[in-house]
Amino acid sequence: MCFDLDSAPPIPPLSGAAVSHEDLVLEAADGNRFAAFAASPEEPSGTGVVILPDVRGLYRFYEELALRFAERGYAAVAFDYFGRTAGAEKRGDDFEYMPHVEQTTQDGIQQDVAAAAAHLREAGSDKVFTVGFCFGGRSSWLAAASGHGLAGAIGFYGRPSAGRDGSPGPTDRAAELEAPILALMGGDDPGIPVEEVNAFDEALDAAGVEHEVVIYPGAPHSFFDRKYEEFADASEDAWNRVLAFLER
Repeated sequence: MCFDLDSAPPIPPLSGAAVSHEDLVLEAADGNRFAAFAASPEEPSGTGVVILPDVRGLYRFYEELALRFAERGYAAVAFDYFGRTAGAEKRGDDFEYMPHVEQTTQDGIQQDVAAAAAHLREAGSDKVFTVGFCFGGRSSWLAAASGHGLAGAIGFYGRPSAGRDGSPGPTDRAAELEAPILALMGGDDPGIPVEEVNAFDEALDAAGVEHEVVIYPGAPHSFFDRKYEEFADASEDAWNRVLAFLER
């Protein structure tokens, strides 16, 4: 799991921002019904964000992140990966997620991304981005190769190389990525060496994909966390880059 259960996005709420939110059950093209959380601004910008969580799926961190996006004018939908194996009901903190992670497929994840993106478009978002973390960071970048018509794909400390099952990763599929890419990576992440990040950057260069790859020296995996006060500057910079990417 990327974040502890008591972690929170390192983003201050905007005082006075008017947003609404709701729990949803969305349906993918294959009939999968899955949980989601939607947050909407009072004055929408026409831009929406699909949030892809870490390996634990949908929980409080990502619901709060959706609210922070909405406070800044961006409609957001965070969704859960495990509708096919665990159902669409709310789950407790003791949920054993790894057996369900092992049953996910990239095809299934992308079908769910498509449903979340469709929900945002139906609600008035003309431009849709993805943003993901860890497990979701990788899938966010791969969403740019999955026919969703994205305006951009953002990933925090996703694995860009081949998956543990040998499946091709974003580096291998760089030529298929059809949207600008933003990668925000920890420089002291033992699970994702800087060499792998540099290889992703070079593959995007070679493929002619518009991109920005940022490595924060000394930052660990999951540095984007209110509890990591020593990495507050990196988190603030990363958030500002996300907002600038959405605007650009």
